[in-house]
Amino acid sequence: MHVSVALLLELGLILVVLGTLGTLARRLTLSPIPLYLLAGLALGEGSFLPLPAAGEFIRAAATIGLVLLLLALGLEFSIAEFAAGLRRHVPSAGVDLALNAPPGAVVGLLLGLDTVGVLALAGATFISSSGIVARVLTDLRRLGNRETPAVLSVLVLEDFAMAAFLPVLAVLASGGTWWQAVAGVLVAVGAVLAAFAASYRWGHHIGRIVSHPDAELLMLRILGITLVVAALAEYVHASAAVGAFLVGLTLTGETAERGRAVIAPLRDLFAAVFFVAIGVSVDPAALPPVLPAALALAVVTGFTKVLTGGYAASLDGVGRRGRLRAGTALIARGEFSIVIVGLVGVGHPVLAPLVAAYVFLLAVAGPFITRFIGLTRLRPAGAVR
Repeated sequence: MHVSVALLLELGLILVVLGTLGTLARRLTLSPIPLYLLAGLALGEGSFLPLPAAGEFIRAAATIGLVLLLLALGLEFSIAEFAAGLRRHVPSAGVDLALNAPPGAVVGLLLGLDTVGVLALAGATFISSSGIVARVLTDLRRLGNRETPAVLSVLVLEDFAMAAFLPVLAVLASGGTWWQAVAGVLVAVGAVLAAFAASYRWGHHIGRIVSHPDAELLMLRILGITLVVAALAEYVHASAAVGAFLVGLTLTGETAERGRAVIAPLRDLFAAVFFVAIGVSVDPAALPPVLPAALALAVVTGFTKVLTGGYAASLDGVGRRGRLRAGTALIARGEFSIVIVGLVGVGHPVLAPLVAAYVFLLAVAGPFITRFIGLTRLRPAGAVR
């Protein structure tokens, strides 16, 4: 079997750098995500230290990292509790869409983009990064906070919206017909709803299937089922992240507890590569011309996400500090925004660098803001914190 010396060397260097940056972040009591993103920017195409041999591995590992992040998040909750919270937060989806999509659409119109470009930019500003939010909540030990179910409900509802939005955007970008767009939406949304219903009704059987006293076999079973479900979700234009999250929700009790333990090292490894991949996808040379527009858009939509999270948390009776934590947790944009630009293609030369700069700004700033906002002291307004 041929072994690529360049691949091994580049992966080794990446892991050494990430280990060093992670150590620095821990000493500063910060999330390592911003440092990983900056490392990816320095290692990407067009940067001063490109690593061409590791590019394919980084792209594949990033997908696995996103899946594992959401699987681990789902393992923290039960499907019954989450389903009840999801129903309560349907109004949050409307607020989210009304506050966060229009800024992107307005900027698209001001830039002279066509209908497809305007829709794409609106989608990019609407959707938060499930992967970054999941890791930040874990790093800051907020999974047990009162506001966290509201944050997760918003994320899953956004992924539902993407299940409807992405087929429409793909058809419009390719010049397809309206009935093709409608068919794509029906298939994607129907598949996601069916998956939720099946998980809610028969999910307890999955726990019995994957359970095993041997840790290695338990890890292989959980990971295998998760990747299969994630692939099926992606195939019907839903989110692989939602599929992985559903698998996590269906595992409860001792199986979930042991599952968190065996998945944790894999999650940490591949999640780190996921954040590097976001940085790698950005060409540093393309950023300066679009930075003013990206910064303005980031400030506006960062604020609107804070309002969104605050509203969602208020539905759960969370106090002022918790509402602020919920809002800042949703600031980061990431993987879906980049996917949206990829669907639109090369016909919009301004869109790709603008979204890349926008995503990078909020992916770096979001974890910092979330970390430090938790240190602020606000006078409670009488509600539960």
